[in-house]
Amino acid sequence: MHNTAAAYGVYRDPVEVGEVVRTLNRAGFDNEAMCLIFAPTHPIAGMVREASAVRASCTGGAVTEALIGWLAEFGAVVIPSLGFFIRSHAFLHALLVARDAPALCGNFRTLSCLGFPEPDARRLESELQNAGFLIYVTSEQPARALFARELLARMGAQESVVLEKEVAAEATA
Repeated sequence: MHNTAAAYGVYRDPVEVGEVVRTLNRAGFDNEAMCLIFAPTHPIAGMVREASAVRASCTGGAVTEALIGWLAEFGAVVIPSLGFFIRSHAFLHALLVARDAPALCGNFRTLSCLGFPEPDARRLESELQNAGFLIYVTSEQPARALFARELLARMGAQESVVLEKEVAAEATA
């Protein structure tokens, strides 16, 4: 077992996701260390939904391809009731712990698997059904997670918190 830390920020007001990500990138956080969870009503969720419809009709656009490519750079992206991308082995392990497909669809189990206490996970699940997005940034260094939390708060997060948990060594292998 080893300790890992993460910071998360919840954005309910219109905030540019790309700007938050660029700020974290400039501070040395890689996209693969981030998990984004979008409300089904978020504009990006709408674009992904439209991309699915466009793909079904076999006519794609450069903007759609660029968006999907950008989302695929993250450790994980979850859009409740729509789907998910998982790139990082750490997120793959964390999100598959429940071995239950609904855990990957943005319900409270998704957040619980990431280390959120159950009451917070249930509250955030409810909040993320209506608006905004959550960004979760992992780090093996608690001080870096605290720095990420400070950046998220400066970027307008209505809620920003650091989580710490023990992770089995094989989860990061």
